[in-house]
Amino acid sequence: MDIKGTIQDTIRRERLMFLFRGDITEKNSLPLLSLLENEMKEDSFNLAGRKRLFMYALESLQNIIKHGRRNDHNVMPLVSYSKTDDGYTITTGNVITDAQSELLANRLEKVNSLDAQETKALYRQILETPGFSDKGGAGLGLLEMALKTGNRLDFDFIPLGESLSYFVLSKTVDSSGMGFNNGTRCEKFNGLKALGLEKLMAENNIHMSWSGHLTQGIGEEVLSITEAKLAYEDVDARLRRKVFNIMVEILENVSKYNPGKEAENLYGMPLAMVRIENGKFVLTTGNLVSGSRAGELKQKIDNINSFSHDDLKTLFFASLSAQSIETDSTGNMGLISMARKSGSKLEYHFRKVNEEYSYFMLTVRVENTNGSVEAFQI
Repeated sequence: MDIKGTIQDTIRRERLMFLFRGDITEKNSLPLLSLLENEMKEDSFNLAGRKRLFMYALESLQNIIKHGRRNDHNVMPLVSYSKTDDGYTITTGNVITDAQSELLANRLEKVNSLDAQETKALYRQILETPGFSDKGGAGLGLLEMALKTGNRLDFDFIPLGESLSYFVLSKTVDSSGMGFNNGTRCEKFNGLKALGLEKLMAENNIHMSWSGHLTQGIGEEVLSITEAKLAYEDVDARLRRKVFNIMVEILENVSKYNPGKEAENLYGMPLAMVRIENGKFVLTTGNLVSGSRAGELKQKIDNINSFSHDDLKTLFFASLSAQSIETDSTGNMGLISMARKSGSKLEYHFRKVNEEYSYFMLTVRVENTNGSVEAFQI
């Protein structure tokens, strides 16, 4: 299977910006939220809308942290952000017990049956009743989601067996941060699409995928999410630094060849993806490049791939010596450094979009030369 092509097709079809599969913790929830916030700023989402959607995302992640059940089940939490014509959809999924499912279903049905005034009244009642929302439920948080974003909360419970279910919670909001509301009761929400995304990521060992304009703020959060995963799994410090540094360079390479937002909107958004395959960290990016630069870039990579590891070290320092304070470009140093640090050849593919642009995908497989990472799984 061409996983990169499959993911790209899924991203385009579902208008997905971000996919994350893995345990949600207090530490990694912050960059997950900041990533969405940076995207909304770039999208000129109004302040009230940003606050409402940020609060909803925060409550959704806290719900997973407090009520999710990881254990040894192979289905893991999922977070996805996708674009709509006038807003965003945020969807989360996590494993819970069937007993929790029954309690949550009752509370969600209750929340969805209330109008705005009734929701406010019940919210105040809960605040005045200590202990109402314990670990077995999420009454206060669900009410706050509905109160701040309006309309119904979309949800589904998919049986997994062994008295467990996959709980999918989703919300679509417009540019004001308010949920769509046509005044009638919507048909039942189906969470199978979310579980399908989780399975696609599981089958291909994907930890995270981002598709959108790659600004400095978004790049920093993509790095933070990667770093949090490495720290959470207690990966060897030297290997962590190696993966992180290569991730910095591969993202900078996207920025270097960036043709501008207008072209990206028309012909293909940048892509960043983190996988683990056969004990190797696999970092992939995709971005548009002008047709005139595609041939030059291909020649550079082929040349770098022809060198041995020792020769790459010599080549890197030769390129470094050639730099001066007046030089804007770093030449091939980023590509050379990626090949040198990763211990593997740079894999690439060009797909011609039109006479003006090609879509360039670069994959770096990071060899672990400092010890085993067999225990590192996603």
